[in-house]
Amino acid sequence: MNSDALSILHDHLLKALAAAPAETRRLFHGRGRCWPGLEQLTVDWLQGVVLVSLFKEPEAAQLEALKQRLLQLTQSSEWATSGAHTLALQHRYLLQSTTEWLLGEAIEDMTITEGGLRYRVDLGRKQNTGLFLDMRYGRDWVRANAQGKRVLNLFAYTCGFSVAAIEGGATHVVNLDMSSPALSRGRDNHRLNGHDLGRVTFLGHDLFKSWGKVIGKGPYDLVIIDPPSFQKGSFLLTKDYQRVLRRLPELLSPQGMVLACMNDPAFGADFLIEGVMREAPSLRFEQRLENPPEFPDADVECGLKALVFRQ
Repeated sequence: MNSDALSILHDHLLKALAAAPAETRRLFHGRGRCWPGLEQLTVDWLQGVVLVSLFKEPEAAQLEALKQRLLQLTQSSEWATSGAHTLALQHRYLLQSTTEWLLGEAIEDMTITEGGLRYRVDLGRKQNTGLFLDMRYGRDWVRANAQGKRVLNLFAYTCGFSVAAIEGGATHVVNLDMSSPALSRGRDNHRLNGHDLGRVTFLGHDLFKSWGKVIGKGPYDLVIIDPPSFQKGSFLLTKDYQRVLRRLPELLSPQGMVLACMNDPAFGADFLIEGVMREAPSLRFEQRLENPPEFPDADVECGLKALVFRQ
C-alpha cells in the first residue's frame, strides 16, 4: 500500500462518489486483485456511510498514510455532493474487527436498501455487517424465481435470500441457521419490508443434527445453499458441502431447483458441479450467475460462485 496505490484508490473513490449510487453498493473491491498494493482493502457505500475495511494489518506508516488520504477525500466536492456524512475504517484483521470512526458519530446499526428492499445492518460491532453485497445478483435471481415456490434457505444468516423470496411471491420460506441472533435480525428484515411472518419459518439448529426436522417441512421447490467456507465446529467446506448435496433428492420436489453458492477462492465452480454430479445425479447444472460488476476479479474462479441446478 505505497503512495502510488493510495493515489489510485483516492482517484477511484472520487469518481465513485461523483456518481454515488442511490442504494448500498461496493465502491472499491481490492480483494479481486485488480489493483496491486490494495488487495486487502474494500470500500462500501452504505447510503451516506463510507465503510473502509482492511483485511491485513499494514505497517504503521502505511496505515497513517491511508487515513490521511481518506480524510482528504472528505474535503472534496465529490464527497459533499454525494451526501456522505460518515467515514469508518474497520480493522478486519483484528479479533474484534475494531472500527475507527474517522468522520462523523459512531453508528451501531442502520437500515440500508438494495433492489428496493430494506435490510438492517450492524456497524462497528461485528465482523460482517449482515448483508454480503457480492450476493446481490443471487438475491435478485431468487426474487425473480420464487413465485409460488416453497423455499429452503440453508445457512440463512440474516435471511437476505428469504426476504428476496417472500418479496418474489414464495408461498413459504424455511430458514435454518445455528445463530439465533442472526435469525432474529432476519425477522427484523422481514418486518422492515412488511412481510407476513406466517409465511416464514426460522429454525435455529445445527443442520447436520436436524435433517429430520428439515426434511419433514418439505418438499421444497427451491433449496438455497450458501454456507461459510469455514466455521470452526460447524462447517468445513471440503467435507461438509458434499453431506448437504447428498440430501438434495430427499429435499426437492420433482421439478425442484437449487442455488448452490461458494466464496472460497481456493475452489472453482467445478468443485460444486462435480459434487452435485456425484452426490445428486438427478440434478443437472443450468447456469452460473454473474457477479455484480463492482466485484471485479483477476480470476473469475476465485470470486463468488453461485450456480443453479434443476431436477
